[in-house]
Amino acid sequence: MKLKLLSVLCAVALSACSLDPAYQRPAAPVDSAWPTGTAYETGASAASAASAATAPAAPFAADVGWRDYFKDPRLQKLIALALDNNRDLRVAALQVAEYEAQYRITRAALAPTIDAGGSITNTRSDGAISHSNTASVGTTSWEIDFFGRLRSLKRQALENYLSSDASRTSTQLTLVADVATDFLQLQSDEALLKVATDTVAADQSTYDLTVSMMKIGSASLQDVREAQTSLASARASMASYTRAVAQDRNTLSAEIGCALPDDLSSGPTLLDSDAMFADVDAGAPSDLLTRRPDIIEAEHTLKGANANIGAARAAFFPKIELTASAGAASTSLSQLFKASTGAWSFAPSITMPIFDYGSNKASLDVAKIEKDIDIADYEKAIQTAFKEVANALAGRATYVDQVAADRDYVQSAQDYYDLAQARYKTGTDSFLTVLTAQRTLYTAQEQLVTDQLAKLSNQVTLYKVLGGGWSAESVQAGTATGEKTGAQTGTQTQAQTAAR
Repeated sequence: MKLKLLSVLCAVALSACSLDPAYQRPAAPVDSAWPTGTAYETGASAASAASAATAPAAPFAADVGWRDYFKDPRLQKLIALALDNNRDLRVAALQVAEYEAQYRITRAALAPTIDAGGSITNTRSDGAISHSNTASVGTTSWEIDFFGRLRSLKRQALENYLSSDASRTSTQLTLVADVATDFLQLQSDEALLKVATDTVAADQSTYDLTVSMMKIGSASLQDVREAQTSLASARASMASYTRAVAQDRNTLSAEIGCALPDDLSSGPTLLDSDAMFADVDAGAPSDLLTRRPDIIEAEHTLKGANANIGAARAAFFPKIELTASAGAASTSLSQLFKASTGAWSFAPSITMPIFDYGSNKASLDVAKIEKDIDIADYEKAIQTAFKEVANALAGRATYVDQVAADRDYVQSAQDYYDLAQARYKTGTDSFLTVLTAQRTLYTAQEQLVTDQLAKLSNQVTLYKVLGGGWSAESVQAGTATGEKTGAQTGTQTQAQTAAR
């Protein structure tokens, strides 16, 4: 009879209703396509459009592992070290483990708890001593989830776990992008240091020449002072970039959690790094909803708030608990497990909320408001992602033209400087012309390095904002190198499998 009753209760509990609202993903509050216009296809970008149209389509960024996207072996080594040693990523992984454990605690509340125990009781009354011995091998305590409160809490805990796992993925993606950006910053400052060093050498040569010319009456003291001023300014820039390089190396060392590799400054320079990244496609705005970790995180948070409403609704209904036990009882310990000593108890209880001064209603209101907040946060995450991708796409098109113009500017400034130097040595032009040419060349070289850094950093940003960078391997064979076959299962799939 007891087993039949328990079976019925189990069946009822498993088929209990859910009071969660039906979840519907909010509509994306952005356009269905990326912006178009002059900023997105200009100059060199437009010139290469015809050849690009006949080339194989580039893979979507989120499908390209960071090892395939970042082609520089030095950068690959830095990223691998960061993923192994970075403390922020380690904390994020531990937080995921914490939420996973919390989910298991919540899930366990759905099942009965069964304990075993025993007791010996001796009492004396009016000179008489009585003995009582019991052994319980099946004490059960169980809240029967008729109205789905526990299952709603379980779903909320699962969504919190999945959200934390997406947050870890987002942290990893950010770390990969930060390491790449800081590596480029180091290369930029090294390039600027070389420009400053070369300028110091050129200014020193000009200063020495001016002093010699003054001694023979071909230059004035003013020319010498102007040359000296230019040399001092270049030396100050050299000291500044020397400091910047040292600080960049310290930043990278902190990110990777260990000493920097010895070969970090060897290999291509910043100005030789145009082929440093693989080509990727931006896809459509809708692709971001299922591929970008921060949006995935926001949606899991929203789903958790949706489940919390179900738990708050269930609090209005009765709470049914079952306590049962089976075992043996005897006045003699030696007779405890003999025939006719069996004992059992069955004690169902029900708790009905009658008057709570509006506490349950207020809790439900809070749950609904929190869901509305999470909807707004989810929509904001989508809008932010759309803006970031659109800005990066505009940068990808325009930086190509800007750097190309910078290279022409440097070449023209170099020709101008060489001509001014030659004319000054023959006495055709004044030193002011040489000084102007020197400053023009230095400015042009600095601008080229600065814009090249912006161009390459924008490519890192585009890869990041499209959701790429959290996986080491590409999803499909040939997506980036034409040789690798990746193994990417996705954040949600991994976490949901672990949560079963």
